[in-house]
Amino acid sequence: MLWSGCRRFGARLGCLPGGLRVLVQTGHRSLTSCIDPSMGLNEEQKEFQKVAFDFAAREMAPNMAEWDQKELFPVDVMRKAAQLGFGGVYIQTDVGGSGLSRLDTSVIFEALATGCTSTTAYISIHNMCAWMIDSFGNEEQRHKFCPPLCTMEKFASYCLTEPGSGSDAASLLTSAKKQGDHYILNGSKAFISGAGESDIYVVMCRTGGPGPKGISCIVVEKGTPGLSFGKKEKKVGWNSQPTRAVIFEDCAVPVANRIGSEGQGFLIAVRGLNGGRINIASCSLGAAHASVILTRDHLNVRKQFGEPLASNQICNQALQMHGGYGYLKDYAVQQYVRDSRVHQILEGSNEVMRILISRSLLQE
Repeated sequence: MLWSGCRRFGARLGCLPGGLRVLVQTGHRSLTSCIDPSMGLNEEQKEFQKVAFDFAAREMAPNMAEWDQKELFPVDVMRKAAQLGFGGVYIQTDVGGSGLSRLDTSVIFEALATGCTSTTAYISIHNMCAWMIDSFGNEEQRHKFCPPLCTMEKFASYCLTEPGSGSDAASLLTSAKKQGDHYILNGSKAFISGAGESDIYVVMCRTGGPGPKGISCIVVEKGTPGLSFGKKEKKVGWNSQPTRAVIFEDCAVPVANRIGSEGQGFLIAVRGLNGGRINIASCSLGAAHASVILTRDHLNVRKQFGEPLASNQICNQALQMHGGYGYLKDYAVQQYVRDSRVHQILEGSNEVMRILISRSLLQE
């Protein structure tokens, strides 16, 4: 059900005046967009979009360069975002979520990403993990895990990729052997966003034979004996969220932490990714939107041959339009480029996404 919701959301946020044009103030720059991202949205969607834009401009954009350079995980700012309902955007309301639709979620993540694409991408992954528990967990699991995730008192990580299985996720090797009322996990996961900082790890592991039907989904909590983490990876972008390997060495996890039934894990993982891919695409749109506005302003100010660059160049890449300045870390456009580049790889590479799209088209 689409929110009846700025009323519920507004109770949390305070009702905001509507308005079609979006003013984004980022540190020392002020961006008024002629590209109207509110087109096609209903009034309630416009209001919580504005809330997200305002939060991005006030709390994220002024800090994104520092988070990137110092590799800071902005826990306090993300918890402020959770107070606005962004910790569990499409989680059911009975466990503390905002109960929004996928479209509403996309609108919010696109707006937040104009402030910091890297941080918003992590928030989207966190939301995906909470949704998987909310959608496939039993009532006890939902009420245990989801409320602290929605407030971001606790953070979540999605654990599917392994050193030897990326796009071919069904070939994963991390094992979970049942012993009494526990599973004993052994193996490792690679490139896990939030690893080492997160409190909840939604892990896909092999409880049965080879192939997708042998995979189950198990929640592993931070501090469980046998759970450890690799070194913090040095990355081109996404530096406001840590990335590490997650390692299981005879890690005993209660059977009660299994989400869904044995053998249902791959389905749960894919269903999570189906939404997660939309979330990441929305983050990319937010980065593109911010880059276009920065570039427009740069072209109108910078002059060559006595005229603004806007009168001389037609180019299709925002960083290219900045010329040498686009390669300087003083200019935010380079960070949007770095933070969004990985979106062509994770949650399904561009090549895998083309296969999925073509397969869907051929089935129609």
